[in-house]
Amino acid sequence: MNIHFSFIIPVYNRPEEVKELLESFTLLDYNKPYEIVIVEDGSSKSSEVVVNKFSEKLNISYFYKENSGPGLSRNFGMGKAKGDYFIILDSDCLLPSHYLTTVEAFLKKNYFDCYGGADAAHENFTDLQKAINYVMTSFFTTGGIRGSENSITNFEPRSFNMGISKKAFLKTGGYGKIHPGEDPDLSHRILQNGFKTTFIPNAYVFHKRRISWQKFYTQVKKFGLVRPILSKWHPNSSKITFWFPTCFVFFVIISILSTFLINGFAILPLAFYTLLVGTGSAIKNKSLFIGLLSIVALFIQFFGYGIAFLKSSYYIGLLNRDPQKQFPKLFFN
Repeated sequence: MNIHFSFIIPVYNRPEEVKELLESFTLLDYNKPYEIVIVEDGSSKSSEVVVNKFSEKLNISYFYKENSGPGLSRNFGMGKAKGDYFIILDSDCLLPSHYLTTVEAFLKKNYFDCYGGADAAHENFTDLQKAINYVMTSFFTTGGIRGSENSITNFEPRSFNMGISKKAFLKTGGYGKIHPGEDPDLSHRILQNGFKTTFIPNAYVFHKRRISWQKFYTQVKKFGLVRPILSKWHPNSSKITFWFPTCFVFFVIISILSTFLINGFAILPLAFYTLLVGTGSAIKNKSLFIGLLSIVALFIQFFGYGIAFLKSSYYIGLLNRDPQKQFPKLFFN
């Protein structure tokens, strides 16, 4: 089986990220032809000059379009691509040298029309990036909610590291107008159209997560708002674990109130859990400071996601409001 890969990368005002990502492409150990499609999504800071500097080393196509969000920009790129298998990346990612070799070897042995891979923290990332990466991917936090990496089939890929065949793209029509949430929505429509998804071990990317505490809070808040919408669109995708961050919020409130009003030892379960997360991060990242930052990230993640999830569940699940009218900022026109 010969697979012709096309990388699809939407970008919005991030020429510096594009430069770093393209530099990682030059280090790939893959020696067969592939193409890179850069889609400038209405940026005011163009990446075209950066792309042109790599045109002699890499097979790159550059397109500029009016801003429509990452989902529709990916659709645009897949429509322009010449390959028969598309790999979707975010511009804030870096590729390990073995990435494409790993993907091709897996698909030739076990072909799937859609796959996802993990995200990892590069050793050069900032302490904040490493802390946030830990709470986003750890088994002790919400890493399992995004799809079990131990379950090779029916994995829900995320579009920072996602592959989709041209056949599946044409059948489903690609990404929808919601953001975030466009990637699990597409994953479920892929499954509903008779295709299969999978997780490819070791096909990870280094996901920088252009982030600050405020941006991280805004991001996880949107994730919380989106999840009940996806559950409404795809009822079979709903899981009890989606309520975990919301339960954590109530757990924290009850623990604090019980500590002051009933028994000082009531705080111990919460203290043990936060210590578990902080210690796990400190060991993995070999840094006590990153462990402490991970505890901060944990509370921001769970409170941001959990409260937003509860709010969205009330309006979308209980009151049956129209998602686009209730939360218009989650949709692109």
